[in-house]
Order: sequence, then structure tokens, then C-alpha cells
Amino acid sequence: MARYKSSKPHKRNSGNRNKPGGSSRQHSKSGSAPNRAAGPKPGSNSFSAGEQIEGRHAVRELLIAGKRRVQAVNLIDGQEEADILEDIVSLAEMQGVSVRELPRKKFEAIAQTTSHQGVLAQAAPIEFVSLDELMQNPDAFIIVLDGITDPQNFGSILRVAECAGVTGVVITERRSVRVTPTVTKTAAGALEHVPICQVAGIPSALLELQKNEMLTVGLDAAGEIDLFDDQAPLERPIAVVMGKEGSGLSKLVRQRVDKLLSIPLLGQLNSLNVSTATAIACFEVVRRQSTERR
Repeated sequence: MARYKSSKPHKRNSGNRNKPGGSSRQHSKSGSAPNRAAGPKPGSNSFSAGEQIEGRHAVRELLIAGKRRVQAVNLIDGQEEADILEDIVSLAEMQGVSVRELPRKKFEAIAQTTSHQGVLAQAAPIEFVSLDELMQNPDAFIIVLDGITDPQNFGSILRVAECAGVTGVVITERRSVRVTPTVTKTAAGALEHVPICQVAGIPSALLELQKNEMLTVGLDAAGEIDLFDDQAPLERPIAVVMGKEGSGLSKLVRQRVDKLLSIPLLGQLNSLNVSTATAIACFEVVRRQSTERR
């Protein structure tokens, strides 16, 4: 692994919460680390709280954030040199995290996505937050996902949410997407920065948000108010509710939100991908807030 070593300083400080008791880094090219580090086999549903992180940017951000205990970083042996690989190895070394260089076949037996970029890590599960914690922020900007099931959509939404300054994302405990390796890869590190809350049901969660004097708006084709209309209510604290792929918001959720907004579509297709629609809605909230502050 010497070719990945870098003496260059990192651009960002890692909040080193995995600080070792000494220089105890384990570095192996044999792939003979304990089986627990390998995790479930591909196709398993055991990873549901971000325990396996795949992709270069996602693993680098995991190490920089320093919020979770990282058990091991695994790399495919023989990769071409790259600055981001140097960063990953150096960050892992600083935190006393085991770095393993594996043959491609062994690595892919562990990997759960096909877009892993030759890097994956195992870490402690993410810590979900409560709805009360999200509501404590007087300037809250929350994304509520009503039955999203596609992990790539969820990962994309997390990435958008982080870039737009969203203060939390709400999903349901059942019949909803989990934080799988596909989510961690697609989110490209956003998972380490966006609080996620699991609730029993979206309608009851909306009631709690409304009791806390938070505006709730749903994005739906049936919405009578154009998202880009100056009269569309987008002031914070706000919860923007996005519906399930295909069917959109459930009937009860449509009835429960304060306002239904729609995104004007000018082409032949009648819907947008939910992650695309979320990005449009999030940055319209950002634009509106920026305009109002001027």
C-alpha cells in the first residue's frame, strides 16, 4: 500500500473520533482479517443502517466526519494511484483503522454494489434522530419521504438535501427504503451530515410538525399552487413532503399537509423522478429564502 501513502495535508480536519490508543494500524494484503469485517454476502438485507459504505467519496467523507466508529477500510489490490485513495489511506492511518488490500474477487464477494470504485468500509450503524430533535431547530428545513423505496433515489435525495442545507430527512420505519450500501454510495458522503429520523407513520408525523407550528407542503401533480409562484408558501420552518415513486403522495398525506404545490411540466411526460423533483423543490426553498433576506 506504500504507493497510496501521502504526506500531503488534508484540506479538511477529520473530527478524529476513532483516535487509537497508539500506532496500531493493521494493514493486510492477504484478506485474512476476521470474518466479522466482511459482513453479509451480496443479496443480503442485513445492511440497513449504513454499516457498509461503498465508493471513494462516501468512504472519504465517513473518515473526515469522524462521527462513527470505522472498523475497516477495504481496497482492491493494484488500483491506479489517485489523490482520493491517498486521502482515504492517510485518514484511516491517522484514526487507527485497519486498511486491507484485497484481490478483486475477494473484494467483490464483500461488495454489495457494482459501482464501489474499488473502496468500501465497515462502520458502526448511523444513529437515527427523533422527530422532537428535528423540531427543536427554529429554522428547520425538513424533507419528509412518504414511502420512498428505491435506494438510488434515497441516496440522491440525501445528497441534494445536504447541498441545500436541509436539517433532517424523515422516513418510515416500515415499507420504506433502508440505508443500504447503494444508498451510501449514491449519497456520496451526505449520509454523514444529514440527520435521518424514522417514524411509525407519515400522517401522524405531519400532525406533530404542525403542532410545532411548522409549515408542511406536499409536492403533487394535483397541487393547485405552482411551486414557483411568489404566493407559494415556502417560509421556514418548513417540511417538504415527497411522494412514493410512481404513485406519489398517499391520499391521507395529501389531505394532511397544509398546502399542495406542483411543479409545472411543459413536455409530453407527466412526472419527474422523485429525486429530481426533490432537488427542484429544495433549491426553490433556498432561492426564496435568499431573496427574502436581501
